[in-house]
Amino acid sequence: MLTLLNLLSAVALLIWGTHIVRTGILRVYGSNLRHVIGRNMSKRWLAFLSGIAVTAMVQSSNATAMLVTSFVGQGLMALTPALVTMLGADVGTALMARVLTFDLSWLSPLLIFLGVIFFLSRKQTRLGQMGRVAIGLGLIILALQLIVEAADPITHAKGVKVIFASLTGDILLDALMGALFAMISYSSLAAVLLTATLAGAKVISLPVALGLVIGANIGSGVLAFLSTSMQNPAGRQVALGSLLYKLIGLLLIIPVLDPLVHWIDSLDYSPQEMVIGFHLLYNTVRCLILLPTVSPMARFCAWVLPETPQINGTAKPRHLDPTALVTPSLALANASRETLRMGDLIDHMLEAMLDVLQGKQSAVTQEMRRLSDDVEALYSAIKLYLAQMPREDLSDQDSRRWAEIIELAINLKLASDLIERMLRKVQQQKTSQRRSFSEVGLEELAGLHSQLIVNLRLGLSVFLSADKESARQLLREKRRFRAQERRLAHAHVSRLQRKIVQSIETSSLHLEMIADMKRLNSLFCGSAYVVLENSDTGALAVDDLADITHSP
Repeated sequence: MLTLLNLLSAVALLIWGTHIVRTGILRVYGSNLRHVIGRNMSKRWLAFLSGIAVTAMVQSSNATAMLVTSFVGQGLMALTPALVTMLGADVGTALMARVLTFDLSWLSPLLIFLGVIFFLSRKQTRLGQMGRVAIGLGLIILALQLIVEAADPITHAKGVKVIFASLTGDILLDALMGALFAMISYSSLAAVLLTATLAGAKVISLPVALGLVIGANIGSGVLAFLSTSMQNPAGRQVALGSLLYKLIGLLLIIPVLDPLVHWIDSLDYSPQEMVIGFHLLYNTVRCLILLPTVSPMARFCAWVLPETPQINGTAKPRHLDPTALVTPSLALANASRETLRMGDLIDHMLEAMLDVLQGKQSAVTQEMRRLSDDVEALYSAIKLYLAQMPREDLSDQDSRRWAEIIELAINLKLASDLIERMLRKVQQQKTSQRRSFSEVGLEELAGLHSQLIVNLRLGLSVFLSADKESARQLLREKRRFRAQERRLAHAHVSRLQRKIVQSIETSSLHLEMIADMKRLNSLFCGSAYVVLENSDTGALAVDDLADITHSP
């Protein structure tokens, strides 16, 4: 029992080490990795190589699968290059299995020692995260040694020999057992390495070992497909294609397995090297053979899992990928893109508001209610997404960005509520009191409204780019808007003195609309202060003086 527990703990340590390496690499190079595999690659060999490289860095084909499926689900990557990347990931994980079987026992304590020093002393820096990666690599190497040591007593147990004796070389049964073990251990790498250990101890024959290796690949495909169960159909299509390719590989190798076993057995290598070498050879040849078929496979997967367009209901977040939460820079980029979607919805609400003011449509239409509900849904999703991020692990820069995103999301939500209240006021004025704005008053409100849209778009641009000059320009526009608001309020009072009937009837609503637009403008311009406060001390004061001097 203790021996089995040692083996399971070694496998768990391997999985944990892989997780640490993956999260460390993603936190340091996450944006670059997304750039490498996220662009729509026109050359298949480039996508294939990117899959190999990324998998070698993150030490897990499942991690690559999660990244690629999220890209496709968000519309950042087409299905065909995604399938090519997944084929490259299969080769990458086989390469890493070969590298990690070398005698690296001297490297494990060195990596763990140095990694702990750098991680604890510089936790929030890039060097600290690379220390985290070093710890993970050291744990992986240590876990592989522990797996071999723990499996040695098990291989001599009579009960274990009886169990594995039931595997007589039936490729389908062996593949099923290998898939089950890969799913239980949550790692095809662990399954392949343990299979190599069992083959080296003569517990299983070479044909059984090769069948277990093939099954381990299928098990990793099943894991990837199950992990995408909560994603949209576009993301699941990638995992389905990758799983089907692994199953096709099983069908392709069945006719040639016996002669292949005889050829491998005739080579002058140890059983462990034969198993690891076959793993690399099988994945490389399978992926190269199937590479030309990615286009038909993409069409088939799209047919099996078609995308269902959303007809009714509130908007669903497109960019809030839960798998990116372990990488703050990626998660913050996703939240930023979703916040910009909120800005686009506010833009549509403002455009609809002008039609209401001009009497082209009723004040609160079904379309306006839907836009307001969409803003509410996205705001809640962004808020919950950011709440899942561990703030203590964020660097100073990421922590500031986190605050910027939540602040803008709150401002846009408040703007949505304010616009809806404004429209209800207009509706009440027109329906219950049968009154409308004067021609001059309507022209003034339309001018303010036009400036509101300009400032909203400029504010979103400042939030995205953090450009200081654009931020200063936004503050200048804000002050011009305030000066124009004061001028229009005075002009309205002048019309009241001239006793213009329409101005008198709508006076209260007119002044309230101007005040509400002023509040909206302040909400839209908030991002400028964040940029200038974070960039130069005193920038606000200098711009204040300059803008007040030149304000109209």
